[in-house]
Amino acid sequence: MNLTFEDVRSLVGGELVDADDSKVGKIEDIYLDNDTQEPAWALVHTGLLGRKQNYVPLTGASVSDGSLRVAYSESQIKKAPSIDPDVELSPKEEADLYQHYGVTAEPAVPPADDAEAAPPDAGSPTTGDAMTRSEEQLQVGVVRRPSTLVRLKKYIVTEQVQITVPVQREEVRVVREPVSGANVDQAMDGELSEEAHELTLMEEQVVVEKKVVPKERVRLDKRVTSDEEVVSDQVRKEQIDLEQQ
Repeated sequence: MNLTFEDVRSLVGGELVDADDSKVGKIEDIYLDNDTQEPAWALVHTGLLGRKQNYVPLTGASVSDGSLRVAYSESQIKKAPSIDPDVELSPKEEADLYQHYGVTAEPAVPPADDAEAAPPDAGSPTTGDAMTRSEEQLQVGVVRRPSTLVRLKKYIVTEQVQITVPVQREEVRVVREPVSGANVDQAMDGELSEEAHELTLMEEQVVVEKKVVPKERVRLDKRVTSDEEVVSDQVRKEQIDLEQQ
């Protein structure tokens, strides 16, 4: 049974394993067939540190335990032709990949214009007495793909900080007291003499130190927001007219 879009839409970013259930690498993207809109190719990271990308056909692939299991060996995948994943596969590149993996490409469906050029059905045995009118319908879905790499980075900046700090200091002043009866005994000892008095003045000085203080915890988190996108494309439908001869 072929994989459907719903089967693989959530596998981007998951693990791809080979036919022997050996891990090959992380799935970068899933590509749909332009005609059938069914999953046709997986782009997987391989090589040292996952720096190489290889295309793997999804023919015979299956989903198991959240991983995509393909029908090819890890060695075969890593030896696949190197193709730029940012450019749409050309018919030759697709043929080279199919040849490498030993896959027979499905025959192309004839263009609708050729079918319209065929003679009108005149009631062949396969259609009976009625015509079937068909029309194209848009099949719209979403694929989860990496869009933006966000990195939380911490670095150091320097800024000037100014703080006003009140300080005190002592100042000397001379106090003069007139000699009175209360202090006359201390004022005179009966002799002339020379003296020196000392007084130590004190003052406050600002001392600056630095210490590391934790302020907040910062981390990356994800939240899902919803939006709407308008998809527009052309679809064809058959019309049936009555002609009389």
